[in-house]
Amino acid sequence: MDQDLQTRLLNAVDALFDREVAFLSALTAHPSTRGHEQSAQDFMAGALAERGLEVDRWQIEVDKIRDLPGFSPVIGDYEDAVNVVGSHRSITRKGRSLILNGHIDVVPAGPLDMWDSPPFEPHVDDGWLYGRGAGDMKAGLVSNLFALDALRHLNLAPAADVFYQSVVEEECTGNGALACLERGYRAEAALIPEPFEEKLVSAQLGVIWAQVHLKGLPTHVAYAGSGANAIEAVIPLIAALHGLEERWNAPGCRHGEYAHAHHPINLNIGRIEGGDWASSVPAWCVFDMRIAIYPGQDIDAAKAQIEEVLMAAARENAFLKNSLPEIVWHGFLAEGYALSDDTSATAKAAIGILDAAHLAVNDRALDRMAITATTDARFFGLYADTPALVYGPRAEAIHGFNERVELESLRRITKSTALFIANWCGIETI
Repeated sequence: MDQDLQTRLLNAVDALFDREVAFLSALTAHPSTRGHEQSAQDFMAGALAERGLEVDRWQIEVDKIRDLPGFSPVIGDYEDAVNVVGSHRSITRKGRSLILNGHIDVVPAGPLDMWDSPPFEPHVDDGWLYGRGAGDMKAGLVSNLFALDALRHLNLAPAADVFYQSVVEEECTGNGALACLERGYRAEAALIPEPFEEKLVSAQLGVIWAQVHLKGLPTHVAYAGSGANAIEAVIPLIAALHGLEERWNAPGCRHGEYAHAHHPINLNIGRIEGGDWASSVPAWCVFDMRIAIYPGQDIDAAKAQIEEVLMAAARENAFLKNSLPEIVWHGFLAEGYALSDDTSATAKAAIGILDAAHLAVNDRALDRMAITATTDARFFGLYADTPALVYGPRAEAIHGFNERVELESLRRITKSTALFIANWCGIETI
């Protein structure tokens, strides 16, 4: 790309930036928690149609994806789980194709009185836009869209097919991205602007979710000694899981990207419920757990180890040894993914072009980052032979209270993305 075109493209992002912030605010106002993404997806589908993209909006069918690599099991059905893809079909197709992927689903807001302002009434303060999902990852969805808009502003378009994806389910299974692969959307590279501080994600952990069901022996609390408390029975099981967590964190178990990380594998007991009455020894308890795994760590072997430590701890309990827990695998069964392990010419080319785009915008080299979370990048990198570049804006308090995204960071990411698209796909006149 010549210097004049680069300058005009960066200026186009600046010219459109007020509209970009307004669009992000409007999108963040949609409370798109799991099962409630439809209004946000309608909003996205309308925006894509207005831009002349070919819009595909469909409801995910579990039967079409359940036997594919990377599928995560679900509890319940997928009613109202809707994906949206906008396709740009190049006239010349002289460049390399691209997937621009992002997720529309957001995690629950939690107690509203613990937010400084309502989570779905976004506002801007001191250069940050606040609201649930503003950072994770509606800002990324918007940066992808307005990077394409910057090209349109100059009467240009990518000289290759580009598939703009707004998917559901990233926060609990990733099956939305998987459904895009099943639908036939493939490209030579993918860009996913998750909010990781304007750094290129070199590796990400996998994630396993499970529910553990316990049955106790109910009795009146006056005779508690003759019963078995299903809630208290979880304590040794959780302790055993923490023991597994520490073993997986041992230096000899780690993937190379995490050799110097502090405690990369984290166990979380994210939800617990049980019992029916304060004066009755609880007859049941269920807790939900999440634990990470490394890139390359076998997911079936990890599940077997989780089951082994839970059953071993249960057999040491006087009551549980005769009433073993039931483990239900649901939600994430996600493998880890390391972009750094991809030595293909395609990956090297994509990373090099993103390096150059970042340098042009920021006047400094693009840093790498191994993250202790997961993203949808694994679907493209592991199951579609497509290098997946995770590179997005700076955000704070994602999954927490007062989530926010830095607007100048959003501007820089949009500029870098516009340059990346132009150099990866090439350009053609519209």
